[in-house]
Amino acid sequence: MHRLQPIPFRPAAARGRELELVAFEVDGDHIIEGVLRVPESNLWYPILRGVPSFLAGPIGPDLHEFCERHGLKLPESGIATTAAQQAKTTETFSDKWRRFKTYGLEPAHDEFLFDWYTKKLGVPDREALISFYARRELVLEVGSGSGFNSRFIAKNCGGELFALDISEAAFTTFENTRDQPNCTVVQADLMEAPFADDSFDLIIADGVLHHTPDTRAAVRALYRKVKPGGQFFFYVYRKMGAARQFCDRHIREQFTQLALDECYAACEPLTELGRELHRLDATITLTNPIEVLGIPAGTHNLQRLIYYGFVKCFWNDCFDFETNNMVNFDWYHPHDAWQHTDEEIVDWLKELGVERYQFNDSNPNGISVLLTKPEA
Repeated sequence: MHRLQPIPFRPAAARGRELELVAFEVDGDHIIEGVLRVPESNLWYPILRGVPSFLAGPIGPDLHEFCERHGLKLPESGIATTAAQQAKTTETFSDKWRRFKTYGLEPAHDEFLFDWYTKKLGVPDREALISFYARRELVLEVGSGSGFNSRFIAKNCGGELFALDISEAAFTTFENTRDQPNCTVVQADLMEAPFADDSFDLIIADGVLHHTPDTRAAVRALYRKVKPGGQFFFYVYRKMGAARQFCDRHIREQFTQLALDECYAACEPLTELGRELHRLDATITLTNPIEVLGIPAGTHNLQRLIYYGFVKCFWNDCFDFETNNMVNFDWYHPHDAWQHTDEEIVDWLKELGVERYQFNDSNPNGISVLLTKPEA
C-alpha cells in the first residue's frame, strides 16, 4: 500500500467511521505490513505484503501469526462471510495468478491484448485508449489478475487507480505495479468493495463478473460505486450456440471437480487441438448460416469456427503453450462461469435506469458494455 495515498476506504462494517492507519513495516513509499482500524474498537483490516485485505470467512487470510507477531487480538468479523461457492472460484484464480505472474507484461503479449482493449472500449487505437484513461481522476479496476492492465491504466490515467481482486492475484498485481505511485492494490470481494457509493468516475471489470455467483448482482454492486456522470465498463461471456453450450456443460461438469494440476493436464489436449487447427491456417465459406447452431454465413477460419461454435480450444501464437492452456483452464475450472445474452444485459441496464450505453463488438464469444451513469 502506497503510504502517501489518502485513505478512501469505507467498508460497510465501519459505518462511516474513519479508518486509522498503523504501519508495522515500511519499504520505501510502501506499507508492507500494518492495519487499517476503526478507532476505539477491535474492528481492523490487515495490510499484508503491501495489500490491504478486506476479506473474511472462508476466503479470508489466516491472521493468527500476524496477530502474534504484532500483539493484536483477532479482529471482529467486519464483513459478511462470503459464500463457500465463491471460495471455490477464488482458489482457482489464486492458483492461476501465482503461476502466470507475467501474463500481459511480456512484449509478445502487448499488441494482442491492447488491440483487444481498444475494441472492448470502443476506441480506434492505442492513443485513443490512453486518452480514454487520461481524463479520469479516480479509477477502480476489478479483477486485476497479473496487473498488466492496472499498470497501463496507472501510467496513463490523470489521477488515482485502485486495483481490486478477491484472490491472491492482488499480491501479484502489487508486485507488478509497486513502482506506480498512483496505484493502490486492494484484496476484497467486489460485492463488498470497501469504498463509498458514487465514488469513481470509471470502473473497469473485464472478464470477472461472470465468475461470481450472480453476474447481475455483481453489476448492481459495482454500479453503486460509480459517481453520477461516471462510466462503467464490463465484459462478460456471451451465450453461444447449442453445440458450444453442450460441450461447455459436458466438459465443465467434469473439469470443475478436478484438482488444479489435474485440470491443467486435462486441458492440454484441447489446447493442442487449438494449436493444430491454427497451424492448418484453413478457411471455409458457408453460403448459408447454420441458424440452429448460431453459426453465421461467410468465410470462417477453421480454428475460430470450432472455437466459437463447438468447443473452447483457444490458441494464439503470441503466447506459449502453457499460457494458451491457462486460457482454456480459465473457462473450464472455475466453479462459476456464466454466459449471458445482449437482451439480458439490456434488461439489467433498464432496471438500473441507465439510458446511455454501448455494446462494443470485440469478439463473438464476449459482450463488452460501456455505460454512463445518469447525472444526479
